[in-house]
Parts: sequence; C-alpha cells; structure tokens
Amino acid sequence: MTTTARSEPAAGRWTVPAGAASTFSWAYGDGRERLLALYQRGKDRQWDAVRRIDWDVDVDPADPLGTPDAALPLYGTPYWDRLGTERRDELRQHFASWQFSQFLHGEQGAMVCSARIVESAPDLDAKFFAATQTMDEARHVEIFSRFLREKISLTYPINDSLRTLLDDTLRDSRWDMPYLGMQVLVEGLAMAAFGLLRDTTSEPLPRRLLAYVMQDEARHVAFGRMALRDHYRALGAAELAEREEFVIEGCHLMRNRLRGSEVLENFGVPRTAAVRIAEESDYLRAFRRTLFSRIAPCVRDIGLWSPDVQEAFADLCDGDVRGDDLDRLMRQDDEIAEAMDAQRFAAEEAERTDEITEMIALGGETPAGVADDPV
Repeated sequence: MTTTARSEPAAGRWTVPAGAASTFSWAYGDGRERLLALYQRGKDRQWDAVRRIDWDVDVDPADPLGTPDAALPLYGTPYWDRLGTERRDELRQHFASWQFSQFLHGEQGAMVCSARIVESAPDLDAKFFAATQTMDEARHVEIFSRFLREKISLTYPINDSLRTLLDDTLRDSRWDMPYLGMQVLVEGLAMAAFGLLRDTTSEPLPRRLLAYVMQDEARHVAFGRMALRDHYRALGAAELAEREEFVIEGCHLMRNRLRGSEVLENFGVPRTAAVRIAEESDYLRAFRRTLFSRIAPCVRDIGLWSPDVQEAFADLCDGDVRGDDLDRLMRQDDEIAEAMDAQRFAAEEAERTDEITEMIALGGETPAGVADDPV
C-alpha cells in the first residue's frame, strides 16, 4: 500500500486553464530534415516498460538508492544526532520518495505540455515529434508511478515551485512556451538529476529506470533545441527579452524546488531551519550546481543568452556558466542504456544456455544399476 507524505489537492486533481489555441497545418509536404529524422528515431525507439524492465528486482524501501549518510541534508547537524537508526532509514526512504515523486509529477507535466505542443505548434514536423514524445512521457509516468507504488510505498505531492512553473507554462498562450518551460527548463534539470542519480546509486533497478528514461529524454531536449533555435532567430529584441525573463524566473523556481525542505519539515525541523539547512548542505549545493550545467548550454544554443541570463546562471552555477557538452552527454546517455540492455540480454542468454547444457547432461546420464552398453 502506498502512503502519501502530505495531503494531496482536493480529489487528487489539479486543473490549469489553458490559454493556447489549437493550430492545424495543411502543409503536408516535406518538413525539416533534422526534425523528421528525430521523429523517425522516436518511432523506432518506442519500448514497453513491462517487458524491458525486470520489476522482480528487490528494492529496500528503507534505502532505495543506497544513499550515503553524507548525501542527506540533516547529516552533521544536531537534528541528525537526535535520529536513531530507524528514523534515519525513514529519512532515506522519504528523500528517495520525494526525489522520484517530483520526477513523476514533472513527467506528467511533460506529457501534458507535449500534448499541448501537438495542439498548438504551427509546423507539422513538430507535431509529429511531439506526438511520439507524449507517448514517451506517458511511459515515464507509468515507470515512476510503479516504482514509487511497488518499491518505496510512499509518495510526495508536487513541490510548490514545480507547480508554479507548470502553471506559468501552461497558462501562456504562446505556442513556444511549453517548449521553453518543459523541454529546456524542467526536462534539462531532470536530465541532470537523472544522470547524477544513475551514476551514483548502487541499486540496479532505479539505475536502469533512470538510464532508460534518459535515453528518451535526450531526444526531447534535442527536439526543443532545434525547434526553438529556428523560431527565436526570427523574434525581435522585445520578444526575446520576455522569454529571457521567463528563463530566469523559471530557473530560480527550479533552484527552490531542489531544497527538499518539505522532507525535513516532516522530521520535525521548523521551516526556516529546514530551508537554511538545505541551502547550506554541501551535497545539495554541488547537486544544484551540476544540475544547471545541462541547462546553460541549451539556453545559450537557442539564443537566449543575454547578460542578464548569464548573470543569473553565474549565480545558479557558482560562477561557472560554461556548462557541459550536451551532444557528448546525450550520446553517452544513449550508449549507457544500450549497454545495460546488452548486458542484461547477454546474461539471460548465458542462463538459457546453461539450462540447455544442464538438460542435455541430465538426459545423457546413465541411470544407476544400468550398464552403459546393454549388448
């Protein structure tokens, strides 16, 4: 049975009035070659979460990610000293639940936004790809929901900062805002968070979940970069400034989202102290700095790299606004997922070979008391 750490909204639903218009395109001819190639890749890479993932792998709810003590914000504080072993295990469970719950809510937001792109994007090639992304995001919601329900048995409601960014994104009537809010900000941040957890967790199931989701998300980020870069080249200075302001506000909301102070509050830490502890945590500071390193080069690439945006990212990344090589990282994300599949299927094939060899050996054994040659 899955419990919820805090009360959900009434009836477990949240409705956001949509401002975008539905746009039909009668231009059924050739679209942009790169975008259509990405659409083809999206079709080729559809997969089934029930079959590709071995859900029988055990996960310890008390430590779903193999989290070291130093990675928990309360570690090294008087609050940590007051917790016994059992409560520290609960804290690990809550932090893992909080992280994956926000992944889950973000993926549902991405599913809604990609459906909005299908509805409002003016170009048919963008609608094509967004349709495949909507299916991808539905699969991610399925995966994270099942992991929380079956393996952690605890969920957290959507973080207020994430809710605000989704609300701002979905209420905006401009067709490019779901791209900017979700493909660049939320998805970019999620990719960095997924990568950090994928590369640090000692547990095979969450590592595999994150690797497979990242393989899909690499295509989504590439889609956002292509579509927005083309569109923003045609905008005037005032229109670009509006979007740059949205990026700055959105990134600060995402920074606040990463505190996890609501988890600390559930362990008796007053809100003011919880925020301070999260801000001062060496691990979370490094976590936040690394997360924005995937967003900065994408924002620069699509043409929203004014001095104000650079200053904001310098604050978010502790002065380093260079970011990572996105193309290299996305190739690496794809290779890691493929290597996991190869390793898993090779192990299953070796197991089947061993079973066949054993059966052949058993079939060739001579029963006790029977001569090898009856003649």
